[in-house]
Amino acid sequence: MRVRIFSLLLLFAIYAGNVSAQEKPLQWDLSACINYASQNNIQIQQSKISLKQNAISTKQAKAQLFPNLTASINQNFTNSPYVPSNVYNGSYGISSSMTLFDGGKTLKNIEQQKLTEKAGNYAVLESEKDIQMSILQIYLQILYADESVKINQMTLDVSTYQMQRAQELLKAGSISKADLAQLESQYSSDKYQLTVSENNLKSYKLQLKQLLELSLNEAMDIVIPEINSTEILKPLPSLQSIYETALKVMPQVGSSNLEVTIAGLETEKAKAGYLPKISLNASIGTSNISDSNMNFSDQLQDRLNEMIGVTVSIPIFTNRENKSAVEKARLSEKTSQLNLLNTEKELLSEIESVYQDAISAQSQYVAALEKERALKISYELVEQQYTLGMKNTLELLTEKNNLIAAQQSLLQTKYMSLMNAQLLNIYQNSAIEIK
Repeated sequence: MRVRIFSLLLLFAIYAGNVSAQEKPLQWDLSACINYASQNNIQIQQSKISLKQNAISTKQAKAQLFPNLTASINQNFTNSPYVPSNVYNGSYGISSSMTLFDGGKTLKNIEQQKLTEKAGNYAVLESEKDIQMSILQIYLQILYADESVKINQMTLDVSTYQMQRAQELLKAGSISKADLAQLESQYSSDKYQLTVSENNLKSYKLQLKQLLELSLNEAMDIVIPEINSTEILKPLPSLQSIYETALKVMPQVGSSNLEVTIAGLETEKAKAGYLPKISLNASIGTSNISDSNMNFSDQLQDRLNEMIGVTVSIPIFTNRENKSAVEKARLSEKTSQLNLLNTEKELLSEIESVYQDAISAQSQYVAALEKERALKISYELVEQQYTLGMKNTLELLTEKNNLIAAQQSLLQTKYMSLMNAQLLNIYQNSAIEIK
């Protein structure tokens, strides 16, 4: 029987694992990475838990509008030399109170909690934006590293061919040992660069796994899209329009605006401390004692008492408590306004930097593209001249290294342009996709 139960549990575990695996994309493009992270990233989950806690606090604030209800039971045993025997007595009661007027403090507290809950929504959105930016950067670094590996592999293939050909030419006496040594050195350097680029690619994939909360041994099939020049050189909106949109959609701005409103309500709550507080109170109770001639039931009926009343509390002198509370609340209100202004300025600074980087990367990409084309033609000519004996090995390797440097520069400007353009999309709450 135990074996059968164990087998069932094992099958269930395997099935659950398969279901979990099916929830993960088979191929990870940028959209799949962002969608998966929004559901599984620990930071985002923590923000969502905080949001639920804020919702509970809002319910609690609303409940303060209703009367409370408390039941009490007291049982006492008295042993005294002044009475002939031990005495047992008990009291039983139910009481309730309700605030009728507190200067609007309760209502303002409810409004505050609603705004705090809304700010919690902004905190979740801000966490999601942060993760989007991090994933975007790592994903593009993966694309850059993958393309760099391909370039270095092709470069190594050319170096291998040139070295092998040089070995044959040396045997034929057509080149010197010095020429062969230069080509062998170039081969070793190209092989090293390929290893470095492969390790960089592995490192970036590992960082992406960590952002997605995936296990180290879990395989990832990263989608490598074909990116053309049209996508890279896509015209950008104006800086002013991007900033105006960001002020409306970025969560940190919305949260800072709410903090200003919340601080204003805190000032109103502090002012309510100067006003009287009116409460309605009611209770019903009874008691019994062991040395009475009446039975328990008759005692409860005979000693039954009911009370209802109104309590008015008027602050006259509070040791400056209310005045200090108002002054502190006003200062907090000014601080929140300064925080909002600072948030807007920081956002502008971020957008300006990204926008300038995007413009620069696009212009650099055009220049790098032209340079790479020119150096590619130049290298092909030098290679032909080298084959004909018109150029020496040093001239060939110099031209080849110039071409490699141009290719790497083109690659850098390509992905810098793409990344900054996509970051500007995030600031505008637009779709992030790389096709």
